[in-house]
Amino acid sequence: MVGRKKKTKRPQEEDLISNLHEPLIFEILTHLPTKDAVRTSVLSTRWRYLWQSVPGLDLAICNFSNVNAFVSFVKRFLDSQESSWIRKLRLYLGYRHIICDLIPWIDAVTSRRIQHLDVDYYSGDGIPVSIYTCETLVHLRLCWCSLPNAEFVSLPCLKIMHLERVRFTSDTTLEKLISGSPVLEDLKLSCSNHKAIQVRSHKIKRIDIDMDESSEVVIDAPLLQCLRTKIASTKQFRINNLGFPAKLDIDLQLWRGRPMVKPPKKVIRDILTDIRRVRDLVITSNIWKEFSLYTKSRPVRHFRNLSRLNARFAICDLEMLPTLLQSCTKLASLTLVMK
Repeated sequence: MVGRKKKTKRPQEEDLISNLHEPLIFEILTHLPTKDAVRTSVLSTRWRYLWQSVPGLDLAICNFSNVNAFVSFVKRFLDSQESSWIRKLRLYLGYRHIICDLIPWIDAVTSRRIQHLDVDYYSGDGIPVSIYTCETLVHLRLCWCSLPNAEFVSLPCLKIMHLERVRFTSDTTLEKLISGSPVLEDLKLSCSNHKAIQVRSHKIKRIDIDMDESSEVVIDAPLLQCLRTKIASTKQFRINNLGFPAKLDIDLQLWRGRPMVKPPKKVIRDILTDIRRVRDLVITSNIWKEFSLYTKSRPVRHFRNLSRLNARFAICDLEMLPTLLQSCTKLASLTLVMK
């Protein structure tokens, strides 16, 4: 008689995801958009309600059926976190004309040690003055918002400030924002109603400025490492410190809306002089085309410090590439982007 084989129990698979430490789970959820954090509730019973305790909110209005549903969700979240630390708030309302009172929400999070604030809001004002004195804020990004007049600014921890297509109600607010952020390292700015922009900072390392043709920019930043800009004239731009950024990403707006207008020779000469001091350069073919025309009857300019080059070229302009490479005698790295 053949004996029956005894069934052996398969060892229960270890539920690793449920065994993660709670601080690690919260860290994971904090870096997810809120809609994805909610979806993690199906991973295990332990994860079911953890997303509700995450110290952050990352929402886009397009993920809701209507504005009222969006507003209701944000209010419930802030009410549930009434006495808690809120680390991050990101609200994307897009370009639609949606009237939504963000002021009490931002007032609430600035009083709860927020570190990361990111708002896209096209309609209305939406930004309260409490944002100017948030002592814990590290990262600030505002897009399409209107900024109120700043009487006083104190942002002692702010390292990253991106103000994209913002509207300033006062000409002095931007300068106060920069001077009131003593550890600011990264500034991105695009605005259309500023005649004069002054960037004075002893800590700033990266600047990205997109400005109107009528704007003038003065930069005094001795630690500047990277400058990215679009300019219509070198008269618009002045760098006061003796050094020059190690990396330059430059484009000309001279042809925007005026295809027949050509840059004056002095503009090209001044830009060439500055570029010769850069070690890492990002350049477009339209700039190099003007440089080539300018230098056609002159000796070839040598960029003796340039070791890294990222060039964006149209296929029809490739014939200029040999001349460009001939000018870069110490080039160690070339990235060529075809368009």
